[in-house]
Amino acid sequence: MNLKSRDQLIKQIANLLRQNKELTEKYSKLERERDALLIENERFKGLLEKHKLSTARTIEEERSIRFNMVTVLFADIHGFSKLFESLDSTGVMDELDEILFEFDSIATKYHIEKIKTIGDSFMCAGGIPEKNITNPVDVVLAAIEMRNYLDAYEYSKRGKDRIWELKIGVHTGPVTATISGRKKSSYDIKGETVNIASRIEAVSRKGEILISAMTFELVKEFFGCDYYGKLPVKYTGDLPVYHVEGILPGFSIGGAGLAPGESFWTKYKLIQFTDIQEIILDKLEKELPSFLYYHNVKHTVDVVTEVELIGWAEGCSEEEILLLKTAGLFHDLGFTIEFDEHEYHSTVLARQMLPSFGYNYDQIERICGIIMATKLPPKPCNLLEEIICDSDLDYLGRSDFIPVSNSLFEELRSQNKITSINDWNKMQVKFIAGHQYFTATARSLREVNKQSQISRISSLIEKE
Repeated sequence: MNLKSRDQLIKQIANLLRQNKELTEKYSKLERERDALLIENERFKGLLEKHKLSTARTIEEERSIRFNMVTVLFADIHGFSKLFESLDSTGVMDELDEILFEFDSIATKYHIEKIKTIGDSFMCAGGIPEKNITNPVDVVLAAIEMRNYLDAYEYSKRGKDRIWELKIGVHTGPVTATISGRKKSSYDIKGETVNIASRIEAVSRKGEILISAMTFELVKEFFGCDYYGKLPVKYTGDLPVYHVEGILPGFSIGGAGLAPGESFWTKYKLIQFTDIQEIILDKLEKELPSFLYYHNVKHTVDVVTEVELIGWAEGCSEEEILLLKTAGLFHDLGFTIEFDEHEYHSTVLARQMLPSFGYNYDQIERICGIIMATKLPPKPCNLLEEIICDSDLDYLGRSDFIPVSNSLFEELRSQNKITSINDWNKMQVKFIAGHQYFTATARSLREVNKQSQISRISSLIEKE
């Protein structure tokens, strides 16, 4: 091999070595890039799994509930065009946030659920998540307080001048609520009720609270309302709409129509009683001992019915009727804790539960006194205590005395408090003979029948 050939070969080898080095470097680079891609791929896989899990959890956590009676409120705050003339953008948002924060507080005060706030619009609904019969009244009360607040807010800021204006639309009906969230539930509601409330707000004028005919029928005993006009509603025809002036003078403080007075809350609680009754009767149904054949749910319902009947006949006021019905509802609730001294335990439960329904201290103490009056032997100290004592022993003069009496016997026998039906009948004759109804109404309704019971039971004793 000559010198020239050898130099060419060396050059070729050098080129091959250089190319090999470059290929090795490229291969190493590709390996690094591949490793990085594998890591990134694994990261994306993890994110995808988390997303799938999160989506699955969201689907699991979200649930829909149908509510048959919900009152929806739409509030729209106007004033941006005027605001830009006198305030900067920061001032605009600060004032709006302040107003919406107060609206949220008002809704909370009346146990109304805020649904959402979009810009200068505020939406809330009464009757969710806890169903209640008073939600139309609650929402209209909140609407009036929102209007009163904005009036006072504007006056404190600008005197007689106004920038912010409020429009409110309210409608009552069924909705479907979607509930989501693990730590704190949030609600979204849909349905024709929501659409109608929004449309009512849209047709209202500044400073007005407009309500549908459905809401009007449920609140007209509390609020002064004027017929406003008709709103065309798809598939259902024209819907009458009413303008809320304020609380009726007889139910408002000083007759001004701005804030509810004591008479308002008494009437309100008489309606709310339906909700309380449902709660207590459900508790009795679930928690009363099975051996209570007489002191059962039916007996409680009988007493509640009878105290109202006798109470009206005896000339009681609405507040006294409220106290009587509440005491009748609670008077045997203590049986869920203990048979003996159940009256005392009933008062303990009443003191625990009634404050959450707006009963004040004096009302609760009077209710507890009425409950304790049912402890045998009855020793009532006032008319309301006399009424519940007569109602509690109303069966003594009723035509169904014998089966009711037998259920009481079975209740006592199951606890070994009495064993012989003959001894029971003798005890009954003695008790009825010494018993007297306290109120004129009970005496006129039951006294004659009560005397006939003595003869009936005596005849049973003689046959044995």
